[in-house]
Amino acid sequence: MTLQFIHDNKGNTTGVFIPIEEWQTLKTKYNELQKEEAKNTLELASWQKQIIDERLSDYYNDPTDVTDFDKTIDDIEKTI
Repeated sequence: MTLQFIHDNKGNTTGVFIPIEEWQTLKTKYNELQKEEAKNTLELASWQKQIIDERLSDYYNDPTDVTDFDKTIDDIEKTI
């Protein structure tokens, strides 16, 4: 199994990434995983979907009006 461990900025392990093909195999092998996954699947509220639709519409109307993700994260980290 090819696992990738996810670490925070302090080096602490915070999660594990399992490739989707291997996840599907595990779910087939262990039926409880399928039940757990279904139980933990959340549906967005209609107001959340509306906000996403509005933001996507804004982007499609003017794809040049965007903010660079990395620059934004850098700016946020400078204020912390």
